[in-house]
Amino acid sequence: MTTVDSAVPLRRRRKRRIGPVSLSALTWVLAILFVFPLIWMILTSFKQEADAYTDPPRLFFKPTLEQFAGVVDRGFLPYLANSAFVTVLVTFVVLLFAIPAAYALSLAPVKGTSNALGFFLSTKMLPVVAAIIPLYVISQNLKLLDNVWALIILYTSMNLPLAIWMMRSFFLEVPTEMIEAARVDGANLPTLLYKIILPVVAPGIAATALICVIFSWTEFFYAVNLTAARAGTVPVFLVGFITSEGLYWAQLSAAALLASLPVMIVGWIAQNHLVRGLSMGAVK
Repeated sequence: MTTVDSAVPLRRRRKRRIGPVSLSALTWVLAILFVFPLIWMILTSFKQEADAYTDPPRLFFKPTLEQFAGVVDRGFLPYLANSAFVTVLVTFVVLLFAIPAAYALSLAPVKGTSNALGFFLSTKMLPVVAAIIPLYVISQNLKLLDNVWALIILYTSMNLPLAIWMMRSFFLEVPTEMIEAARVDGANLPTLLYKIILPVVAPGIAATALICVIFSWTEFFYAVNLTAARAGTVPVFLVGFITSEGLYWAQLSAAALLASLPVMIVGWIAQNHLVRGLSMGAVK
């Protein structure tokens, strides 16, 4: 009887050890599956075109920077400058409007707050395909076709509702006691907002800014329909690799790597703030 009773806790301890090990192994497998396309793109970008077309794929090859030089020679830098200008300006303008709007809708709500939140959310329900024709006509009449300012206006209107919703969830996490104490000490609204509240929600601001950067940098539909040579962005540049002769996989991989590198760098720098910011808005 004693032997049987002692075997039961032993089996339980084994199950407890196997559980975390299995979960860790599954996590690694899923991580590798998600990261594998990126790793393969990086490897292909350092290959010659002949090495990129081998079947089966060639894992050992002589690395070269020829594809990156070819991407730059095809005029990549002006497209990169357009994307950088649009993304930085859109992110700044969105935060400039989203922060006070989120403060008003969270910490200083008034009558009709729920209607305003519903209106912001409803603007995201219109399919972009349904709006492209009137937007094209308006841009043409305002002489904004192939102009970066058309993209700035559109991307700002696209990102602003999402930024307001995100920032509102972060503002709701600010302790009311802190705000009341600052008001008792005589802090006015600008001081309360910029010196008391914003340092607390700084991780949330970083998370919102990163989302705006990703959405603005990777947007393709409006850019490809409203721009051409002068105001084209990086996603539009990548379309140029689709030719009647087929795809140049090595050069396309090099261009895709250069296109995604700025977003990856920004995400790497802001990863700590991003995790803290996303956890701030979580349900308690």
